[in-house]
Amino acid sequence: MANDPLDRQHQREREQERKRLREEEEKDLDVESHRGPRPLEGFAGGHTTWTGLQDDASARSVHAGDAEASWEASERQARLEPEPEPRADDDADARGR
Repeated sequence: MANDPLDRQHQREREQERKRLREEEEKDLDVESHRGPRPLEGFAGGHTTWTGLQDDASARSVHAGDAEASWEASERQARLEPEPEPRADDDADARGR
C-alpha cells in the first residue's frame, strides 16, 4: 500500500510531524534544564529594576482580602444571590493604585 501516492504523502506528512514534535520536545527539555526565574511573556528582553521583594510587599496589601472575597462570591453564586454594589471606598482604592 506504500506504493500508492496518497499513502506515501500521508506517510511523509506523519514523519514530518514526528520530526517537528521531536524538535519541539528537545527545545522544551533544553528550557526545562535551566532552572531560575522565568521572564514574563512578552517582556523577555526587557530590563527592569523591579524586584521580587516589591511584588511580595505590594501583594500583601493589594491582595490581602482576595481569598475571602472569592469565597464570599462563590457562596453568593451558589445561593444565586445578586452581586453587591461596589462600595465607594473600593472605587477610591482602585483609582489610587
